[in-house]
Amino acid sequence: MLAIAAVCLLAGLAALWFTLGTRPHTSGVAVPTASAAPPATSADPTRPAPSASLLVVHVGGRVREPGVLTLPTGSRVVDALAAAGGAEPGADTDTLNLARVLVDGEQILVNTTAPPAPPGQAPAAPPGTAGAAPINLNTATVQQLDSLPGIGPVLAERIIRHRTANQGFTSIDQLRDVSGIGEARFADLAELVTL
Repeated sequence: MLAIAAVCLLAGLAALWFTLGTRPHTSGVAVPTASAAPPATSADPTRPAPSASLLVVHVGGRVREPGVLTLPTGSRVVDALAAAGGAEPGADTDTLNLARVLVDGEQILVNTTAPPAPPGQAPAAPPGTAGAAPINLNTATVQQLDSLPGIGPVLAERIIRHRTANQGFTSIDQLRDVSGIGEARFADLAELVTL
C-alpha cells in the first residue's frame, strides 16, 4: 500500500514538473504585447476624430508632401515637417520654431506669403520681419491671424470667437485665455500683436 502511494506521488510530481517545464518562463514579469504606434499618415476626412493620443495638423507650403497628417500627441513642428517628406530644396525653415510642441488642428506653413488682405486693407507684412506692423487682436481677420507663427485657421477662428464673446480684448495677456494658446505660444505671439 505504501509502495502504491509512493508511485502515485512520484507520478503526480513528474506530471507537475513536466507541465511547468513546458510553459515559458516569465519570472513573474508581464511581457508586453507588441503594439506599434500608428505611423504619421495623411488623415482621411471620413475617419472619426483621433484619440487623445493623436493629433491632426495641416502642413503646407514648400514641403514635399503637403497635406493633413495624424501624429502622436507631443510631436513637434520638426516631426510634422518630417512626416510631410521634409522641406523642399531651398525652402527656408528659419522662421519656424522647429522645437515647438504641436496643437491639434493647427496649420504649419513653410515659406508661404501671407494671404492677400481683404479689399480696402493694406496687406500685412509677414510677422517677425523688419518693419512688420503688429496685428491688432480686436480688428484682425482670420487670414491675418493665420499669418502669425503657430496660428492656423482653427486657432484663428478660436481667437475671433473669444474676441466676439468677450466684446474684444482689453489686454494682450487675455490671449492666454484662448484654448490652444499656452505660455510658449503666447511668448511667441506677444510682440507680434497689439490692441
